[in-house]
Amino acid sequence: MKRLNVCVIIPTYNNHKTLKRVIDSVLEYTPDIIIVNDGATDSTSEILENYRQLTIVTHPKNIGKGMALRNGFAKARELGFDHAITIDSDGQHFASDLPIFLEALEAEGDILLIGGRNMTQEGVPKKSSFGNNFSNFWFWFETGIRLEDTQSGYRSYPLKRIPKKYFTKKFEFEIEVIVRAAWRGIDVKNVPIQVKYDPNERVSHFRPFKDFTRISILNTILVTICLLWIFPRNLFRKLKKKGIKRFFLENVLHSEDSNRVKALSIALGVFIGISPFWGFQTVLALFLATVFRLNKAIAFAFSNVSIPPMIPPIVAGSLWVGSLFYDTGAPLFPELPITFEKLKIHLGQYLIGSLTLAAISAVVIGFLSYGLLRIFKKETK
Repeated sequence: MKRLNVCVIIPTYNNHKTLKRVIDSVLEYTPDIIIVNDGATDSTSEILENYRQLTIVTHPKNIGKGMALRNGFAKARELGFDHAITIDSDGQHFASDLPIFLEALEAEGDILLIGGRNMTQEGVPKKSSFGNNFSNFWFWFETGIRLEDTQSGYRSYPLKRIPKKYFTKKFEFEIEVIVRAAWRGIDVKNVPIQVKYDPNERVSHFRPFKDFTRISILNTILVTICLLWIFPRNLFRKLKKKGIKRFFLENVLHSEDSNRVKALSIALGVFIGISPFWGFQTVLALFLATVFRLNKAIAFAFSNVSIPPMIPPIVAGSLWVGSLFYDTGAPLFPELPITFEKLKIHLGQYLIGSLTLAAISAVVIGFLSYGLLRIFKKETK
C-alpha cells in the first residue's frame, strides 16, 4: 500500500457495534487510514478517542455519506495519496480483501474498482439485490459498461483522475462518481469480494423512499446529460480520431454485431434522420438504439443523413410524398417569398410525407444494407 500510495477511508455514522472491529482489521494492513465521523450520535466519538494516531475528519452533524466520502477524498489528496480504498463501517466488508484491490491496481494502474458482492448468497436482503440490479441497468445505459455490482461501498478510487466537484451529498453520490468517472475515460471494473450481512450488527441508514427518489432524480439527470452531450461527444471523438473510412470499416463492416443488428441500426438511423424530429435526431437515435440494443455508433452515423447538403432534397421529397396522401390544393412547393402562412398550409403535407419517406427509406436501405453486409462477409471469408 505504501508503494502504490494508497490510503483507506472509512466513513461512519452510528455504527458503534462494528466500527472498532473494522478499524482494527484494516490496521493489520496499513496505518494510513482516514476516518470520517459523519455526525454520529452514538458512542463513535468515544471509540475514536483510542485511535488518535489516525486521521479523523469530524462533521458536527450528519450530512450524508456522499459528503463524508467527498471530504475523505479531499483529506486524502491533501495528504498526498494517489488512491483511496473506501470500506464501510457496518461490518459487511472484510479487510482481508484489500490485497485483491492492490493486485488490480498494480496490474492496471489508475482504474476505479468496485467490490463485486455475491448478491445471490443467503442472507442478502431482497431490497439490496433489487436496488443493485436497478443501479446496474442505469449505469450500463449511461456509460455502456456492464457491471455485476454498482452499489458496493468497498471501492478503490484514483484520486487524481476522478472529478473534484459533484452534485450530490448522500447515498446517490456513489452512483454519480462512478458514472462521471466513466465519462472521463476512467476504466470502471468489479473485483470479487466477500460480504457479510449480520442483522444483529448491521445498521443501514438507507431510507427506501427518500433515497430511492434521490437516486431516480439523479439517474434522470445523468440520462439527459448522456443523450444530449456524452454519447454525441464520444461518437464525434471516435469519428474524428478514426476518420470516416476507418470508422465505417471498424464500426459497420467489422463490428462484432450480427448483420441483422447492423442493418436494423442503419435503418433506425435513416428513419430518425429523415423524420421531422429536427433538433432531437441525435437524442432519439441514441436513446432508441440503446433501448433496442442496437449499434449506437451506426445509428448515430446514419441519422446524420440530414446534413445541410441533403436537407433540400429530403424536404422536397417529403413534400412530394406528402402530396400523394394529403392534397391541400396549394402548389406542391411553397412559392417565394416564403411566409409563415404558406408554411402552415404545407405543414401537414410535410409531416405525413417525411414520416412516410422515412419509413420507406429505412425499410429499403435496411434490406439493402443487410444484403450487402452478407455479401461482404462471404467475400472476406
